[in-house]
This record gives sequence, C-alpha cells and structure tokens, in this order.
Amino acid sequence: MLRLITLAIIGAWAIFSQAAPLTFTAAGANPAAIQGTVDAFRTALGTLNANVVGSFGSGRREINWDGVPDALAAPNNLPANFFNVNSPRGVVFSTPGTGFQVSATVASGTPVEFGNINATYTGLFTTFSAQRLFTALGSNIVDINFFIPGTTTPAFTTGFGSVFSDVDIANATTIQFFNLANASLGTFSVPNTSGNETLSFLGVLFNAGEQVSHVRITSGNSALGPNESPTTDLVVMDDFIYAEPRAIAEPASLGLILLGLLVITGFTRSSAQHVSVRRAVRPRQ
Repeated sequence: MLRLITLAIIGAWAIFSQAAPLTFTAAGANPAAIQGTVDAFRTALGTLNANVVGSFGSGRREINWDGVPDALAAPNNLPANFFNVNSPRGVVFSTPGTGFQVSATVASGTPVEFGNINATYTGLFTTFSAQRLFTALGSNIVDINFFIPGTTTPAFTTGFGSVFSDVDIANATTIQFFNLANASLGTFSVPNTSGNETLSFLGVLFNAGEQVSHVRITSGNSALGPNESPTTDLVVMDDFIYAEPRAIAEPASLGLILLGLLVITGFTRSSAQHVSVRRAVRPRQ
C-alpha cells in the first residue's frame, strides 16, 4: 500500500509538472504599449472580484494603489498589511528594507512619482493607472505573501503579474515564485526598454496544479535614493494583478485526493487485467 501511495504521489506530480507556466510580457513608451497584454492576463485569470473578506475560489484581485489615502501615501509609509486589513485583497508585504511607500497625488501637494525622495524621479517614472506608484524603501526587494482576504489564514494563488516603470537593464527586474514548501517555481525576467518614463509588464500563470504561496519582486538593482545612471537601474511598480487567493487543502483532503488516484489507478489496472484474462481463455473458433 505504501508503495502504491508513493507511486500515486509521483504520478500526480508528473502530471502536474508537465505543462510550462504561461507568461505574458510587454514593454513600451506608454500605457497603450502594454494594455493588450495586461488585458489578456486579466482574461486568463478570470472575473475581477470585489475587495471583501473571504475567497471567491476563482477569478482575480487587483491593486492599483490609487485608493490609498493621502495619510498613508508619500511622504508617509504604507502599512505592510493594508491590502489585507484596510482593503481586503489577500496580500501582505515584507522587505529587507525599512518599509513601503505609495507615491503622492498632485492634489496632495507632495511631489508625485516619488519626487519627495529624489526630485529627478518625476522625469524618470510614469504611471499605468494614474496617479500612484509603489516601492519598497531601503531595498529593491518586495516579498508578497497570500492569505484568504481579510484573515490570517495562509492561501495560495495560481498567477501573479505586475506593471513596472523604467526597466532599463535586462534581467535586473524579476519575479520569483515559490510553492507551499517554499521551493522556487522559477524566476522570470521583466522585459526592459530604453528611455525614461517607460512601462513594462510581466504576468505568469501556473496551470498545471502548482500552488504559489508567495512571490519575490526584485525591482532594478538599487533602492530608491540616488540618481539613476547607466549602471544604476531604478524601477518602481504600478498595478498588481493576481489570481484569487484560495484555501490550502487540509491533509485529510489531500488524503482523499490520493485515495481517489489510487482507486482510479487500481480500477484501470483491474479492468485491463480482466480484459487480458478474458482474451487468454477465449476458446478458438
């Protein structure tokens, strides 16, 4: 029985690992250059869900930063759990840096597009959905963990994508995906393009049974602060788009799945053997 269970697990893993993840990439000088790819990724994930507590089980959630109040935007920091507590969307951020910031609006009186950090940034970055952008502070790394929206219950997603502004250096900006065992499912590069105030998009959809517990975004090769140079690539983020966070199956549920696989496997083998025996004993005509 133990051998059969092991074989069933190996077989299920083999089935799930056959298909490669689907990637959606685009880059260009303005929102129109990436809009079609962003919309294709949205369609692949499904219907946009409301920002309420609980999981819909399918569809997608989005964060465009524009609903963040001025009190939690530049020059103030954004709480790491804002999009799980204040606006339930099932994500909590962490970073090796000192925190997170959402850029200001024109009406706030604070310089837009992180001009409060460095005045040159207003000519460096642009928005996909006006007016706010997002960044980590003191680091170029953001980790995103998924939860059942509005709760502390860990969840998984099957796809995640983000819009980036001013990706100049190839392979410097990436999204890495991790499964429930914290094993990497792959690191994917965001497409780069030349010039300032450009936009890039990367979305990855896993459709072979993978369960993504968290993602790590590396934006360029430096935290915000210095002026950009040919070797210093400063990158910030706009819209996050991801598949609805869903509940992780309990061990009992996993056992039932494996039992089902065993039953199907045993039934198939039994049927094949029965047919073989019947053919073997069939009298000659």
